[in-house]
Amino acid sequence: MTELPIFRGTGKPGFSSAVLDVSAHVIARKLPREVDVRFADEGCIVRTAEGAVRAKPGDAILTGTSGEHWRVSRSHFAEKYTPVAPTIEGTAGRYRAKPYQVLALRMDQHFRVILSDGASELTGRAGDWLVDYGDGSFGIVSPLVFGNTYEIVS
Repeated sequence: MTELPIFRGTGKPGFSSAVLDVSAHVIARKLPREVDVRFADEGCIVRTAEGAVRAKPGDAILTGTSGEHWRVSRSHFAEKYTPVAPTIEGTAGRYRAKPYQVLALRMDQHFRVILSDGASELTGRAGDWLVDYGDGSFGIVSPLVFGNTYEIVS
């Protein structure tokens, strides 16, 4: 059995050489799409299409336009999303993604991502995008969701 490539989030600022050093990576920008957001009152598990992710109290749990769910740590949420009126910042409601840049790599085989909490693990398939958010975290984004939420800028 072939071992799947593993990418590990570090939680440290900056893009990972695991993506940056691969010539096939692209620079993409998050599109200003609106999403529904709630904040975890207590620790919980967020079930994503790619695996179970642990959320801490205060972490944002987002629901995208295709019904997909993901977690954004409280420490990074304000950098990436802004409230849509009448939502008040830090409360549940509608938020709009800010147009931040990421590095992305379309994967040609199945792969794994260990999140920076060291406990949450995601599994990607061939064709999925490995997204490096530049803050020490990785995500896995399906081709359909990637096409709806990012634009490739180079």
